[in-house]
Amino acid sequence: MSEDTTIRTCQLLDLPWEDVLVPHILCYLPLQHVVSLQRVSKQFHSLAQVYLANCRTFDPSPIGQCIPKEAFCSMLKDSKVLQRLSLQNCSDWVTDQELLPVIGQNQHLQRVEMSGCVWLTRHSLVAVSLSCAHLQHLGLAHCEWVDSLSLRSLADHCGGLQSIDITACRQLKDDAICYLAKKCLKLRSLTLAVNANVTDESVEEVAKNCRGLEQLDLTGCLRVRNESIRTVAEYCPKLQSLKVNHCHNVTESSLDPLRKRNVVIDVEPPLQRALVLLQDVLGFAPFINLQI
Repeated sequence: MSEDTTIRTCQLLDLPWEDVLVPHILCYLPLQHVVSLQRVSKQFHSLAQVYLANCRTFDPSPIGQCIPKEAFCSMLKDSKVLQRLSLQNCSDWVTDQELLPVIGQNQHLQRVEMSGCVWLTRHSLVAVSLSCAHLQHLGLAHCEWVDSLSLRSLADHCGGLQSIDITACRQLKDDAICYLAKKCLKLRSLTLAVNANVTDESVEEVAKNCRGLEQLDLTGCLRVRNESIRTVAEYCPKLQSLKVNHCHNVTESSLDPLRKRNVVIDVEPPLQRALVLLQDVLGFAPFINLQI
């Protein structure tokens, strides 16, 4: 080798970005590290933007802090292939203005988590229903802006929905939930918790139409009674989990058949509750041998 020959070293950024760096290196980095790379140099900033534009999951929750609005808009401005979107760390400020462009650009979304996003309106849910035909999971817990019309739009356009959480969506009544059950026959997980408007009518319609149901959460649905729980037991053979805590009109007479099928129920049988209460009073576990 002559003295004039120079040895060229390969730098990281010399590797093909979209064929090597994005799918084989950056995809293993936490989101906060990818974001930090943008501050290293202009080239790393461009690389991070290429990664974010090709990212299929946007979930900033591992960062552990609220994402600034400007950062959110910057990171997703070129995104068009998202399949999963979580707004957990944006719930304090995200509005339709920031979210609607993201939804419009990403029509392959399968999971959208909007729980706790109090500043959104029904327009965001309508946009999701119109743009995301492949939607499978939707989280809307504590989104009191969800109304009957927007939920009906979702049911009309997202028939493949498998899971939805509408905890404390207090505008929703039986008519909207029944409509959802008739349109979204593939539902496997449904959370209707903390809604005093939910009655046996909703629960029975869900049971009769969504026979593949595996998880049902009725926590705090005060108007639900034994009749609808018996209907669930009859029509939902795949049920694995039922939550009826604080459903004061649901008793052991309707829950016992489900227990015998090994359905996990969040309310202990009366005898078990009595033993726990006795233990609390006595300060130790009583030695009771029960034979039935």
